[in-house]
Amino acid sequence: MSQSESGHPRIRSYVLRAGRVGSGQAKALAELGPRYLLPYQSELLDLDAACGRSAPKILEIGFGMGEGLAEIAAAHPENDYLGVEVHTPGVGALLKQVGERGLTNVRIIQHDAVEVLTHMIAPASLGGVQVFFPDPWHKKRHNKRRLIQPPFIRLLAERIAPGGYLHLATDWEDYALQMLEVLSAEPALVNTTVGFSPRPDTRPLTKFEQRGLRLGHGVWDLVFQRR
Repeated sequence: MSQSESGHPRIRSYVLRAGRVGSGQAKALAELGPRYLLPYQSELLDLDAACGRSAPKILEIGFGMGEGLAEIAAAHPENDYLGVEVHTPGVGALLKQVGERGLTNVRIIQHDAVEVLTHMIAPASLGGVQVFFPDPWHKKRHNKRRLIQPPFIRLLAERIAPGGYLHLATDWEDYALQMLEVLSAEPALVNTTVGFSPRPDTRPLTKFEQRGLRLGHGVWDLVFQRR
C-alpha cells in the first residue's frame, strides 16, 4: 500500500489480478510496447516529446481492454491519447488494437494513476480526462476504495487546462450520485449541464454497455469543465 501526500497509507482503488495474456497481446507487447509504452518516472513527462507532436492531450484512466479508447483515438486523430492502466492483458489488448488500426496518437503508461498524475503530468497540461466505468466497489464496506473521491478529483482538476473537460461514466446509480456530489463540490469544475449528461458522441458504446442497456441497465455520464 503506497503512502498518500499526508503520509498515511493510501487505499488503492484496484486489485492487481494475474490475468492471462493471450498470444496476440503478448506479440503486441513485444513488438509495439517499445514504441507506445511509456515507463513510469517520478518526474514530469514532456507530453509533446512523448507523443512526437504538439496536439491536445487527453488522458484516459482505467481503459480496460482498450476497445473504447482505440475507437476514440481512431475517430479523433487531431488529439493525442494517454491511457493509464495497471493490468497487463488490457495493455496488450490496446497495443494490439493500435497495431491493427495503425494508430499513432496513443501512448500507454502501465502504472497507478494517482502516482502518474502526481509525478508525471504537469498542472494545466491536459485537454481532457476520461474515466469510464471505474470499479464500483458496490459493497458498502468497500466504498472507500472507489476512485472518485474529493482528493483525486482535485488532483485531476489541477492537471486539466482551463476550458478542458472531465468526463466520467458509470452503470451503478449510487456511484453516479456520489460522482455528481464530488464533482459538484470541486470549485475548479463546473457542470456542463444540469445533473447528468446525455452520452456524448465522443464516448462509444462498448459491447458490455450495449448488453447492459438491452437488459434495462442504466448508464450515467457526467461532463464537467475546468474553469
